[in-house]
Amino acid sequence: MADRVAKLASERAVVIFGASECCLCHAVETLFRELGVSWAVHEVDRDVERALAGMMVGRSRSRSPPVPAVFIGGRLVGPTDRVMSLHLAGQLVPLLRQAGALWL
Repeated sequence: MADRVAKLASERAVVIFGASECCLCHAVETLFRELGVSWAVHEVDRDVERALAGMMVGRSRSRSPPVPAVFIGGRLVGPTDRVMSLHLAGQLVPLLRQAGALWL
C-alpha cells in the first residue's frame, strides 16, 4: 500500500491525501488556492490511512486519520502544522516552485 501512496503522490506536483469533512484539509487547500497552486486530492480509505500513519514520523498513531498528508514534488511534507510552519518561515513558496507547482 505504501507503494500505491508513493505512486499517487508522484503524479502531480502537489498531492493532498485527506477527507472531505476535514477542516484542516480545507485550510491547506485554501492556502494553496490563494497561492495559485493546483493540487490533486485523494480521499483516504483504511488502507491508505494505515500507510500514511506509517509514513508520518513523530506523529501519534492514536490520532486518526493522519490527514491531511501533503506531498510536494513526490515527498511527504507532512500535515497542516508542517505546511503552515513552512509557509510562515517563507520556505513553502520556494518548495512549491522547485516542484513546478508555481511559475512566478
